Amino acid sequence: MNSVQGLLAASVISIQNSCFVYPACQNCFSRLTLDSRRFNCLKCGCTGEAKDASYRYRLSLKIADTDDLFDITVFGSCLDPFFGVTAENLQRYIQDFSQLSGETNTESSTRVLVQAVETCFIGKRFIFGV
Repeated sequence: MNSVQGLLAASVISIQNSCFVYPACQNCFSRLTLDSRRFNCLKCGCTGEAKDASYRYRLSLKIADTDDLFDITVFGSCLDPFFGVTAENLQRYIQDFSQLSGETNTESSTRVLVQAVETCFIGKRFIFGV
């Protein structure tokens, strides 16, 4: 499943969504459902305390090579060098920023993060393992 079938040199045209980290099951990497106290994995049944949930990167991109457009999603720690921190730490920074600024709505901090990610990726050329 994780084996690279080929390499594709392409430029990033756009970022497809603004959710770059998600709570991930440590067993199967599926998205966890969280409530205020617990997490649950609908795929494998893993459960635990919400404060112990781990986070993972998920970056959905529209890319183009010389001939075609593609929608791809890049997952996991390969994005650590681009963000400068692990997904867990980025999530913690976002939560801490929201608490310190008194934001009940994380819209403004999300907007700033999206702008930073767009600046880092859009128009740049990368080699993707597909």
